[in-house]
Amino acid sequence: MEQFLSQVRNYAEAIGVKPSTVIQKAGGGGGATWGRWESGESSPTLHTVDKIRKHMADNPPPAGGAVSAEVAA
Repeated sequence: MEQFLSQVRNYAEAIGVKPSTVIQKAGGGGGATWGRWESGESSPTLHTVDKIRKHMADNPPPAGGAVSAEVAA
């Protein structure tokens, strides 16, 4: 779980948005979803994780935005 959260944080930083915005744009949840995941109050389903990872892979940061290789994993 922490690896996934780290991937989302890195991607969000690379594109200049908050992690919660990444989640919303990927269709993975509303604005409070990220906070619940970070606090351990809830966890995403595997389907949601796959959806968010696909969104990040399909929408790479602009040239110069560094995202770790883990995002594409």
